[in-house]
Amino acid sequence: MKEEGDHLRPGIFYSCYHQISRDGEHFVPEHTLSFVTAGSMTLNDGTREYPSREGYLRFIRRNQLLKFIKHPPAQDSFKSMSIYLSQEVLKEFSLTHGMHAGNKIQQPGIIDLEKNKSTDGYMDSVVHYQEAGYLNNASLVKVKIYEGILLLLQLYPGLKEVLFDFTDPHKINLEAFMNQSYQFNVKLDRFAYLTGRSLATFKRDFEKIFNTPPRKWLQTRRLQRAHYLIVNEGKMASDIYLDLGFEDLTHFSHAFKRVYGYSPKNAAGN
Repeated sequence: MKEEGDHLRPGIFYSCYHQISRDGEHFVPEHTLSFVTAGSMTLNDGTREYPSREGYLRFIRRNQLLKFIKHPPAQDSFKSMSIYLSQEVLKEFSLTHGMHAGNKIQQPGIIDLEKNKSTDGYMDSVVHYQEAGYLNNASLVKVKIYEGILLLLQLYPGLKEVLFDFTDPHKINLEAFMNQSYQFNVKLDRFAYLTGRSLATFKRDFEKIFNTPPRKWLQTRRLQRAHYLIVNEGKMASDIYLDLGFEDLTHFSHAFKRVYGYSPKNAAGN
């Protein structure tokens, strides 16, 4: 989600938030190098959280669903830098340097890179580019992105199999994926793509597994989780509706009451 303080440049994205951001772009379309220069950021992939610290560089794999919470430091703004390793740039790099993916290997969706002089120097140089206004120069930005790719390959040679794999997602276990990702507020065609299916095949496979259409199942699953959090853990509706994939608190409250017969505010007493 773009907010005040965002500055989009070719391939490098500078974020500056004055307050906590509870939601963001749920789908990560490109491999990304990311680091926080002020504050902290926690990512969540539906199964676990990945906290970050200032001054640490991390790699985020493409084609995954993530949520984030950004925490600014006291009396200051949250600040971070993201370097997008687009498929276009990686394909060009692959041709120039003769880099090709071999066998597919399992890699974590998020990797915290080792902190050393090389990663520190790279992060400092990106921040310098931003402060000096060089991110307006597409040629300089491209050099900095290439440097990031080379640094990744130097630190983690196995990432070659991930960076230069240009295929679409393969068909995966639909039931496991949906039970992990139901709380993400994305369209059905995005769920279909990430499970390696066309939309029509996704809907057909979904109904075979869950015996209900995906839209109905998603709302039911989200409301069941909301009911548990409110009744058993004392959570407030205003604190959880976004995390469970609802865009609007009023819509969430109406849907909750329609299913359970009482509003989320009154749920704790039931």
